[in-house]
Amino acid sequence: MGENKNGSLKVTSIIRQALMVNKMPFPWLKAFCAGLAASLPIMFGLLLGNFQYGLLAGMGGFTYLYVFHIPYAQRAKKLFFVILGITFVTFLGTVTAPHPLAAAILMGLIGGIGIFIFGALKIKGPSAIFFVLIFAMTSGMPVQPELAPLRAGLAFLGGALSWVIAMIGWFFHPHGPEQDVVKREYFELASFFDSIGSDHLNAAGQRVMTVFKEAEETLTAGYISWRKTDLFQRLFLLHNHANLIFMTVLENIPEEHAKLPPEMGDSIRNIAQSLDQGECGVKNEEQKNMDQSINTIWARIYEAEAILQTPITELGPEMELSKQPLKTTFLGAFDKNSFVFISALRFGVVTMIAAIIAYKFGFNRAYWIPLSCVAVMSGATIVSTYHRAIQRGIGTILGILIASLVLSTQPTGYMIAFFVLLLTFITELFIVKNYGLAALFFTPNALLMAESGSHGNYSFSFYASARILDVIIGIVIGILGVLLLGRQSASSRLPHNITKTIRSQAQFLFILFSDQGEGFDAGKSRERSKMRTNLNNLRTMYDTATGEIPVNQKALEYYWPVIFSIEQLGYLLEKCSLMSKRPVLSDDTLAQLFYVFETIANAADRETFPVIKNVPKIGEFPSIEKEIDSLQHAFQLNTKK
Repeated sequence: MGENKNGSLKVTSIIRQALMVNKMPFPWLKAFCAGLAASLPIMFGLLLGNFQYGLLAGMGGFTYLYVFHIPYAQRAKKLFFVILGITFVTFLGTVTAPHPLAAAILMGLIGGIGIFIFGALKIKGPSAIFFVLIFAMTSGMPVQPELAPLRAGLAFLGGALSWVIAMIGWFFHPHGPEQDVVKREYFELASFFDSIGSDHLNAAGQRVMTVFKEAEETLTAGYISWRKTDLFQRLFLLHNHANLIFMTVLENIPEEHAKLPPEMGDSIRNIAQSLDQGECGVKNEEQKNMDQSINTIWARIYEAEAILQTPITELGPEMELSKQPLKTTFLGAFDKNSFVFISALRFGVVTMIAAIIAYKFGFNRAYWIPLSCVAVMSGATIVSTYHRAIQRGIGTILGILIASLVLSTQPTGYMIAFFVLLLTFITELFIVKNYGLAALFFTPNALLMAESGSHGNYSFSFYASARILDVIIGIVIGILGVLLLGRQSASSRLPHNITKTIRSQAQFLFILFSDQGEGFDAGKSRERSKMRTNLNNLRTMYDTATGEIPVNQKALEYYWPVIFSIEQLGYLLEKCSLMSKRPVLSDDTLAQLFYVFETIANAADRETFPVIKNVPKIGEFPSIEKEIDSLQHAFQLNTKK
């Protein structure tokens, strides 16, 4: 009886969470631009006297849905490759239309490859969904393989228009995304200062490291070697100095230290607020009656103020940014234990099965089945998959009612273009609030485009009833696929990935504190790349494990301090690699460090508690030494079942 009660409570909780509307602000400008990108190609088609061509070009307008608040240099490249992808799948969908089985297999491959690329490169956006959608829509069009180049060309033109709309902001604020993330760095750093001496210290430290990592990725993505503006260089220096301030605090403030002077946090906030004006409100006054560690931190804060006020030519050597080669990134993700690879494989296989079922049983507009399956599987966890299923189902059914009202007016020409603009605008407006709300308007939008581009004589009621049946079948296949292929795939791999990450950190530490010869750059080493790949995969796997059903709460509580300590150690090692002068440790010291790491890794792999070992001194880096010791003790904090 108790189990039934608990089960019903879980179901009620999942439904309530699925229907929850978050408090994210409405993206008015992005929503309007998305509507323009989708509707303008249709309008141009009408002006040129070919409505069908306008609808085909409108598919390229989906490019704008991949626009996010990222550096314009990265946005330009990302959208260009999205355009190429849309063009390619449009061509493939037209060519394979006469061969349903080939189309089903290709749909699975497109979905799997898309998930892998977006996951490996950590690209924000709807991932493979719209590539699958466009491929499915073109494969469901009248069978005319000879029109493949024309359809692909029209999709390219629609995508190019989206690219132009997306890049207009560059003329007004070319480094807006970079500036915003550096501001957030200093705000989070200020909050960290305020948290010292409180119970919120670890949580604040985690947020700081997260935003530091995001800022590094953003600045790296926005770097253009042949165009180095003063603002970008200043932001880069401020980012590096924020890391230096954080490291200085970790090195100078013992764990039992009382709170820092509140003026420190206020001073760092002033730096963040002054980024827009280029002037800083921090006053460089001599601090009296302070111990040396506090004065050292104040000195770092004043140096950050100087970066804002000093001419860029006087701020030291020209910056250099190195990007990890794409080959290294993809090879790191292409591993049997990589969650990116596992997710892509699962996604591709289930999508392929859904498409084969749809085509095999001769459903009209069969592509709605794999599309619904794809939408459901886009949830990062099993819980979010359930959320998507609920949202997709409710949103689709209500969306069909909206579509009935729209199509009852028998819109033609410019009215269709207007409805596409309006519905796309509302979809993008609500996608940040709740996926179900977005599906409420995306459904009539998709039906409107499908009905308008159809040469058939079927009534709308036929399309609507078929769509509901297809959506239900697709949702069921998606949920079954996730449950059968990924029920406990994340949590079961946590011990192995923790072990791999710890051993990669040991290898990176070895090259940092041993003699690797003149000219060796630890920051560009394969050991650093390997450690970063393992850290990223480990965090993704842990976050996914929190959404599994049933969730092993005791295991997650046990592993959280371990993963936090591993991430903090990784951060310290990375920052150490950027310093030109590091001590060369003796063979005995390195051997003892390796022994400590291997003891921890072996215990993690066997899911036992490591025997606490003595961590040797690491010269001027006591924070690394302290974090290794913290990692040993993190395994002892709880008892895991």
